[in-house]
Amino acid sequence: MGNVILGLLIISPATLYALNKLFEQGISLFYSASLGSIRSALTVLLDRAHVTVAESVDNGRTKKTYAITDAGRAAFIEWMLAPIASGNLETIALSKLYLLGLLPADARAGILEDITARTARDLAQLEQLAVMLDSMELPAEYREIFRYQRLTLEYGLMSHRAGREFFARVSAEEAPPTPPTAPR
Repeated sequence: MGNVILGLLIISPATLYALNKLFEQGISLFYSASLGSIRSALTVLLDRAHVTVAESVDNGRTKKTYAITDAGRAAFIEWMLAPIASGNLETIALSKLYLLGLLPADARAGILEDITARTARDLAQLEQLAVMLDSMELPAEYREIFRYQRLTLEYGLMSHRAGREFFARVSAEEAPPTPPTAPR
């Protein structure tokens, strides 16, 4: 969550409540966050000197506005450029896609290629699992249980196929055009 917050603070300094509103108004579609989890993430970012906080008084109320530091900007860029090694692929991939416009155009294609490759690897693992499960002989008393577990796997396969196709398309759109070859 800290990396998503850093990206939002690159766009503009914000209060805790403004950050919460940003999550509620769109980011929550792919990244669930509560006010408490945002507050905790800001505390960690402050401890790491990735953000600063400035207090002001607005209509008699103290207002804390968070801003990104150079160290925070460097940490954000490092996270964006790093391969997705573990964690929830969909959440991380969509977070990076959402914030991709903050990076220079020449850095975007590599990030999209990494997301596409990771999605393809995860899909291959799910396909191998499906083959293995489908070859198993099940006792009759477990068939109904297995049916719904297999349907859950089928959803995961469909989701990963759609993700792979989507990110491959976006990656192809992001790639610089190939210069024409000279006639012979």
